Amino acid sequence: MRETPVVLKFGGAALATPARVRHAARRIARWRDAGWPVVAVASACGRSTEAILRRVEGVAGSWELAGRELDRALATGELLASSLLSAALLGRGVPAYGLAGGEAGIVATGAHGRAEVIEVVPHRLRSLLDRGVVPVVAGFQAARPDGETVTLGRGTSDVSAAHLAAALGSSSFHLVKDVRGVHEQDPHRHPTARLLPRLGYDDMERLAHDGARVVHPDAVRLARRHGLLLRIYHYRSPTEGDHGTTIGPPSGNGRRGEHGLARAGARPRDATGAGRNLNGGEECLSMV
Repeated sequence: MRETPVVLKFGGAALATPARVRHAARRIARWRDAGWPVVAVASACGRSTEAILRRVEGVAGSWELAGRELDRALATGELLASSLLSAALLGRGVPAYGLAGGEAGIVATGAHGRAEVIEVVPHRLRSLLDRGVVPVVAGFQAARPDGETVTLGRGTSDVSAAHLAAALGSSSFHLVKDVRGVHEQDPHRHPTARLLPRLGYDDMERLAHDGARVVHPDAVRLARRHGLLLRIYHYRSPTEGDHGTTIGPPSGNGRRGEHGLARAGARPRDATGAGRNLNGGEECLSMV
């Protein structure tokens, strides 16, 4: 087993149904089978964040009035997703342990709904990894020094993954999403939009600030600061080889494909889910 873990962050669409959660667990298992320690980060599955907002608004009149209680409610979306993914891994015989952001050592300061990470204390994560356990961390959230649960703002599970990768000494982190990577145009509106297989940090940060929602700009800034490669690909993409978009230094440094299973010596095997119904089933929020 290698010493440096790979950090895999699964977006909400990648965990939107029971079938997709199981598919995510298969992907993690493939990485472990190839000898990689894995830390998974889970976003709230499907549209559960919007459902939580509606529920809070329904009882408070306006979710903007709820403050602390809204943060606590919103954090349950990622907690549920991390627990479901952990359960799917356990069902495959893979040791896994779900963690809230604060339990994983993510410490933040600031107001509810817009806290900022100040440090990651990875001792608990390293202890789990040393025992061969996959930590499955709830993204988007942290704990303040006073023990309060706080959220980091919308779309910040990407940022959680970047912080964890940096704290654990990883060389890259992966965002598993419902798009094949970064495109010249929104692929949901323009299906023939060209995929950009490689981007520099500057180009990706500009795209993010111009409205490209495929990755949070703070995650790109953290990748640049810590010299991390950032890979973005579709949840149906094969595990082996290079797929999607890799974001890194503009000149390239020969590291593209690092943390790819082809480099890890794994035998090629279909991991796309072809022939499987990944769209079937209810959204995970409906399972409770």
